Amino acid sequence: MKRIHNFLVLLALAAIVSSCAPIYKCGDPVPLKQPGGKRMKALITERNELCTDLSQKVKDNESLKLNIQTLNQEKNSLNRNLNNLNKDYSDLQLRYKNLSDESLSQADQFSRTLQVKSEELENKEKLLLERERTLRELQQVIARQDSITQRLNSVLRNALLGFNADDLTVEIKNGKVYVSMSDRLLFKSGSALVEAKGKEAIKLLADVLNNNPDIEILVEGHTDNIPIKTAVFKDNWDLSVVRATSIVRILTEDYKITPTRVTASGKGEFFPKASNDTPETRALNRRTEIILSPKLDEIMQLLNVNQN
Repeated sequence: MKRIHNFLVLLALAAIVSSCAPIYKCGDPVPLKQPGGKRMKALITERNELCTDLSQKVKDNESLKLNIQTLNQEKNSLNRNLNNLNKDYSDLQLRYKNLSDESLSQADQFSRTLQVKSEELENKEKLLLERERTLRELQQVIARQDSITQRLNSVLRNALLGFNADDLTVEIKNGKVYVSMSDRLLFKSGSALVEAKGKEAIKLLADVLNNNPDIEILVEGHTDNIPIKTAVFKDNWDLSVVRATSIVRILTEDYKITPTRVTASGKGEFFPKASNDTPETRALNRRTEIILSPKLDEIMQLLNVNQN
């Protein structure tokens, strides 16, 4: 502040003496001898110092300007970098949001898929339990039917015990009781009329069947392969069917077996029991089989329920 004050004083003196003393700019050479004595010399000296100081201040100002320019450039560069960083940050935020949305969408989709699979598994487990229950019930029904078949087989064997094994046999096949009667027991050659001995066997059989009303009855006629053609029968198939029908009529008309329980069937020569090479084996093929089986109503009912 003192230097500034002196500088102002110097300027005032310069204005006073301007008419008699030359004016020197900073940097101009000053003559060694000056008017005004010591006071003027001191002012000139101080002026020179102020000029030097001013020159330094100008240099400092220029340097500051350069620094300001450099700082402005750095600031602009930093602003650009900041803008780029802001853009990158915005892009990263957008990518993060997209990834988060995608992750949530995948998680939601996975959750729904898992729920569907869980429901499918639960339904299959229920279906499996129902199948197992139905299977157990079927096994129980089959076991009861097997028991009935075994008992029926035993009863029939005892009832038909008096007949020759070559004429009448009783056996279990495929869960059914097969009563096989030879044509020698039942019919004369080429005839469908049942003989007295055969009627006796049918009566014993009918007594057992009347005591077991839940037994289905299939009567199958069989012949050998020797062709037959008469005024009554066109072929062996015709003969086998008529013979089966004759036995069915005896069971239903004479012994009151319910007709809905009975089926007549003729197989002709097409289901032989043995070869047809000898008279003995052909005799085995000429037979009537009465096939007895427990009713399948309960089994069919279980299967229908299971299907529904």
